[in-house]
Amino acid sequence: MRKRAAVLCGAATVVAGSLTALPASAGTPPAAGPTPVPASAPAWKKCPTEHYPRLQCATVEVPLDHADPGGRTITLALSRVPHTASTYQGPLLVNPGGPGGSGRTLAGFVAASLPEEVAAQYDVIGFDPRGVGASRPALDCAPDHFDAVRPASAPVTEAVEEANLARVRSFAEACGEKYADLLPHIGTVSAARDLDVVREALGADRINYFGYSYGTYLGAVYAKLFPERVRRLVLDSVVDPNEVWYDANLHQNRAFDHRHRALMAWIAEHDATYGLGTDPERVEARWYAMRDALAEEPADGTVGAAELEDTFIPGGYYNGYWPYLAEAFAAYVNDADTGPLLTAYENFGAPEPGAGNGYSVYSAVECRDAPWPRDWRQWRKDTAAVHAEAPFMSWNNAWYNAPCAFWPTQSLRPVSVANGLIPPALLFQATDDAATPYRGAVTVHRLLARSALVVEEGGGNHGITLSGNACLDRHLAAYLTDGTVPRGGGAGVADAVCEALPDPEPPTSKAAPATSRGSMLHGLLGTRG
Repeated sequence: MRKRAAVLCGAATVVAGSLTALPASAGTPPAAGPTPVPASAPAWKKCPTEHYPRLQCATVEVPLDHADPGGRTITLALSRVPHTASTYQGPLLVNPGGPGGSGRTLAGFVAASLPEEVAAQYDVIGFDPRGVGASRPALDCAPDHFDAVRPASAPVTEAVEEANLARVRSFAEACGEKYADLLPHIGTVSAARDLDVVREALGADRINYFGYSYGTYLGAVYAKLFPERVRRLVLDSVVDPNEVWYDANLHQNRAFDHRHRALMAWIAEHDATYGLGTDPERVEARWYAMRDALAEEPADGTVGAAELEDTFIPGGYYNGYWPYLAEAFAAYVNDADTGPLLTAYENFGAPEPGAGNGYSVYSAVECRDAPWPRDWRQWRKDTAAVHAEAPFMSWNNAWYNAPCAFWPTQSLRPVSVANGLIPPALLFQATDDAATPYRGAVTVHRLLARSALVVEEGGGNHGITLSGNACLDRHLAAYLTDGTVPRGGGAGVADAVCEALPDPEPPTSKAAPATSRGSMLHGLLGTRG
């Protein structure tokens, strides 16, 4: 563990919420409201990719404001891999999480990764939620928000804290200026109501739904609003609905710190390859020394302390990245070679094309979904307390979410997803998942009557089905085949337990990141939710 904590300076008091709120009422999500205008059937066209040649694409119009179904509309972009079997089980809508993640390519991945005889029975439907990707309009509040080099995350001086505050205030202001008409309608409840318009456009009485990460919360909210429309519901890496979203991020910080220490222990275990020592605590100390050095002198003027954190955070989502992160760490510390670190940053940390869109929707959804502290002093106090015990990403995560302290729309109250009206849902969760810690799945398991929970014991990855664990995938395939769920075969609250796959081994030669199923899935799921 890190032996010294950053000194948090008493920067000038900042009371958030100083922006003028856009016209949107706080309180509970709106009721169903007026009868929707019937949705038109999608006009599917071929849109093959190299890996998914059977993909088709279409669009669907949905109301901007579901309380005004005859008013302004926006466009959702869809994808489809059509069923081929004579037995047809309806549409299977898939979502990769985020919020802000594009789901169109995920349809191809899911259809290709399920057993052929199972996938053949479904139209696998991907979609870009409102504001995302190819849906229109698409948000992008400040495309350069994550350009390198950013101020260091930890506010070791008042100037560093003020620089970060200026960044997040500016982002919130830009969103309010560019999208004043849209922001009150970008949130999980609106996205869930969109799904029911998609269902109607597809001509389905009920939908099957498969969501990862934030997609589990979207699916649970849809099921709450439209329980009679749910046929099957798969939730993988489950968001705790009682913690959206401020508390969830504080708990994430501790979980990611634990996962980062697991990476440090793995590097120590493979000292023969990386030469950073056999004591995990000393390896960890060297990582924090690297971060301090990069704060003073960014590598190639590109990778500073914040960018280093961005590069290593994906290792908390997926251990398949560990060998490449370890190589970059070792080269910098042992040889003063920044090349592998710059490569790792480009592969794992640098904003990709369209990243501004994903982050803009992430912020709009999370800031709208639930209340956040509007007094920056509360953020500083809470983050400092967590940082003292979990210094890996606490401040990085705080700044990532801090636009919500200044967001120009009022917040709703979270949706209670407790549900006794839907068929049995199937939940999957790794015990050491950092992004959605284990207890969230236990909570949802208890809230969804007759649900079943499959646990990956000892697993730390986020997004665990269709990623190479045959035990998990057997339960998924059985459920999608005929609705079978395990009952009571696991320990404690689990209905079934699968052992985690072993951690990776260091590569025998230098190579680009692998293109295994796990790597492909985690490239689609992205990070931060």
